[in-house]
Amino acid sequence: MFFWKKKTEQKSARRPWYADGLKFQCQNCGSCCGGGPGYVWVPEEDRRRIAAFLGISGEQFLDRYCRRALGKVSLVEKANHDCVFLEPEGCRVYPVRPVQCRTFPFWERYLEDRDAWEAVGSRCPGVGQGELYTYQEILHILRGEDTT
Repeated sequence: MFFWKKKTEQKSARRPWYADGLKFQCQNCGSCCGGGPGYVWVPEEDRRRIAAFLGISGEQFLDRYCRRALGKVSLVEKANHDCVFLEPEGCRVYPVRPVQCRTFPFWERYLEDRDAWEAVGSRCPGVGQGELYTYQEILHILRGEDTT
């Protein structure tokens, strides 16, 4: 038991690989918005914000752009699995996009290690570009505190 506790403490005391920050700048390319089936979760706050941006009621938004999946609400997809809001010029609702989209690529699974970050960078040209996000900023994003 003592050995396990000590190992856990050592692990938590380690500096994360991204402690010096990470660069990211959305290129508005849509690479993260399609390509395969999936879910873009839209909690109630996101639904209200997007509906207001589109000038429709919350009920109309749900009927036109959402589906129920796994006990949650997700955006529907086009036949090719692109997001319903992805257009040739980019995201139709970019200023009010869902939190899942606003936090990309700073998701736990991409921050596990450098290989995961580089893998997402192989399909997202914004990874490694533009603004440097500090370690503290990344932590805020992970906690859902800074998603603008």
